[in-house]
Amino acid sequence: MIFDEARQQELKKYTYSVYILQALSFVTLVTGILGLIVNYIKYDDVRGSWLESHFRWQKATFWYGLLWSLLGILTTPILVGYVVLPVVTIWLVYRIARGWIYLVDRKEMYLEESQENEKTGENHE
Repeated sequence: MIFDEARQQELKKYTYSVYILQALSFVTLVTGILGLIVNYIKYDDVRGSWLESHFRWQKATFWYGLLWSLLGILTTPILVGYVVLPVVTIWLVYRIARGWIYLVDRKEMYLEESQENEKTGENHE
């Protein structure tokens, strides 16, 4: 698929919308689910572009956030959840903020991993 500037700008709007919906999920949980739905619907459109890494980042943020939130809620009767839930909240804010900042800067997520792969590829040639 060709990702000219106009196409990238269009797809970038969806990426922003998912970050916004994830951020709003602190107020109403349904927006996080809406963001996930948008993410899955538009994933094929961003495949092969630099925005694909943001879509993977957003999915991981949602699913791991949900997992740890549920574990935090389930462990509140034994007081562990009172530690887990604030940590999950901070982690979610960090993930959303980092993704948004990288998107504004037109950077891929997982840069360290892709740079490491480039180094490894250069060493083998």
